[in-house]
Amino acid sequence: MTFNSVNIKSILIGVFGFLIFGAEIAHAQQSKKISPNLFGLFFEDINYAADGGLYAEMVQNRSFEYSPSDTPDWHSLTSWNYVTQVFSYGTLNIETTNPIHPNNPHYAVLNIEHVGKPVTGPQSDIPQNKGTPGLGVKNTGYDTMIIKAGETYDFSMFARQISEEPISIVVSLQDTDGNILAEKNLTINSKDWKRYTVTLTASESSNSASILVLGTSKGTLALDVVSLFPQKTFKNRKNGLRSDLAQLLADMKPAFIRFPGGCLAHGDGIGNMYRWKNTVGPIEQRLEQKNLWGYHQTMGLGYFEYFQFCEDIGAKPVPVLPAAVSCQNSGGTWRVGGIGQQALPMEAMQDYIQEVLDLIEWANGPATSKWGAVRAAAGHPEPFNLEFIGVGNEDKMTSEFEERFNMIAKAVKAKHPEIQLIGTSGPFSDGEDFEKGWEIANENNVSLVDEHYYKQPEWFLSNLNRYDSYDRKQAGVYLGEYASWGNKLKNAIAEAAYMTTLERNADIVKMASYAPLFAKKGHTQWKTDMIFFDNKKFALTPNYYVQKMFSTNYGDTYYKNIISIKKDTTLSASCIKDSETGDIILKMVNTGTEQKRMKVNLSKFKNLIENAEKIVLEGNAEAENTLDNPNHIMPIESNFKVDKSFDYLAPPMSLTVIRIKTATENIKIN
Repeated sequence: MTFNSVNIKSILIGVFGFLIFGAEIAHAQQSKKISPNLFGLFFEDINYAADGGLYAEMVQNRSFEYSPSDTPDWHSLTSWNYVTQVFSYGTLNIETTNPIHPNNPHYAVLNIEHVGKPVTGPQSDIPQNKGTPGLGVKNTGYDTMIIKAGETYDFSMFARQISEEPISIVVSLQDTDGNILAEKNLTINSKDWKRYTVTLTASESSNSASILVLGTSKGTLALDVVSLFPQKTFKNRKNGLRSDLAQLLADMKPAFIRFPGGCLAHGDGIGNMYRWKNTVGPIEQRLEQKNLWGYHQTMGLGYFEYFQFCEDIGAKPVPVLPAAVSCQNSGGTWRVGGIGQQALPMEAMQDYIQEVLDLIEWANGPATSKWGAVRAAAGHPEPFNLEFIGVGNEDKMTSEFEERFNMIAKAVKAKHPEIQLIGTSGPFSDGEDFEKGWEIANENNVSLVDEHYYKQPEWFLSNLNRYDSYDRKQAGVYLGEYASWGNKLKNAIAEAAYMTTLERNADIVKMASYAPLFAKKGHTQWKTDMIFFDNKKFALTPNYYVQKMFSTNYGDTYYKNIISIKKDTTLSASCIKDSETGDIILKMVNTGTEQKRMKVNLSKFKNLIENAEKIVLEGNAEAENTLDNPNHIMPIESNFKVDKSFDYLAPPMSLTVIRIKTATENIKIN
């Protein structure tokens, strides 16, 4: 048989096309698109993370709502001192007969019976004779107040005149010796509750300041919601966040933030469940309550502030709502008398389901809708574009939970199919609750299942293949809480090795967030955390640096067989491409005690720019950062030259990130 030129041409085209098609198949097998939302943050008000922490309010117990139900020795005047100056006298009481709002029942009543006269001469130096004559209350804040010279602070309070004549007030910032750092005058002149404001600019700095509200004329008045904020909050927001701590989170460029918990969300008994509607109105109308972790929530950092912060830093909001059951450890079930998991009565379920649906309307509805109008009234007429809602948090998989979860999931999916629901697989990485949680989630066809586990570093290193065999046809994974037990470098590097496997499996592991986030000095209930702080400073753990190195160096496509580690169990690696920038990102982890060689083959990519950026976190396995020594372990940045193929010597106990720029975003098919 002979072939004419047309036949030969056709055959050649076919063969060439087959080769190209085959190469494309092979290339596709070497790469895969991965979740754009993998690395985010989880915020829970544990370890004084909110009040006294991220939330910038400086007055503790500002609404006089502390009680023994929070902590046995607390009461309405906890953190307040009754002050009489220069022979003034009267009384201070807590009353509830005519509050600002039923959600805020307690307020202070100052009855100023007599105001002394200023003392002159030698006796004016006696402490009890110093200062402005009057009677009032003083607050030293959460442990103390840090005041900076030249900084301006916004003071506000609600007050009403009870006696016939207006009452003169002096508001002052003072140091421990009573020296005035800033001072302003007010006149309480309304028989109705009214908000009074002044700005205070500090003349000097103090690490142990207080705010004093002093009545300087005879009369009786009521006080409530006594507040002091630095003007320099994050993004200068009113009722805002502590700027330095918020910036640390913004610097991580998280894809999402999950809030408000954690066990905090489903609470210590059904009466303590976190109800979002109590947290979105004016602060004087928000319902404060006991914190599951043994202190108090003002709800000043509420759903509006969480959503606003997410928007400010470009993170997606991921609110987690109770599944209409409380924490199974309610009442401390490890102690005699613990009450265990409680469930809302079935007759209350329709109202609760409506509460969940109302959240979606509040977040996404137009400003003309009922709950969209509440959002708009708070200053945000545009929708927040909510995509995810978590239902439940590491719950015990009881029949009560299952029945209520099913009801909530069915209602949300029917009314809002655009919302991605996140289920829960209980508190552990495996076991009966874990299996049941996955079963319930898959029966409801939810988008994601929230897994939680805290383990020793050795567990993470022994489970680097955990997600390789997960069924890609079932729900995705949200690894909502995880950490190795500790904040030493060895803990962080074990987590880094595990995170390379999350990237490898980011087609099924859609989201992940380390936990907990914050821990305040002297107020820590959890022994492993990402950021430690006090009122003045902070310490970033090696765990924080690992999380940041991953979250700020992420992309949308995973490539395998780029970095050769043979079968060395101390080595882990991943290769990610960011299509938006065209950058190729290599992450290489050495959990061993010796320097190890890794071979890198970049022949898949073309137009590489040889001058790359390198970040290395390394050091002694036992090293950690503390508030007294916050910079002991830090990542080091440098330039690094790359080629089509090269060897990299990974330091012992290290994470290395190499970011390689390309002249184009094209990938060469080999």
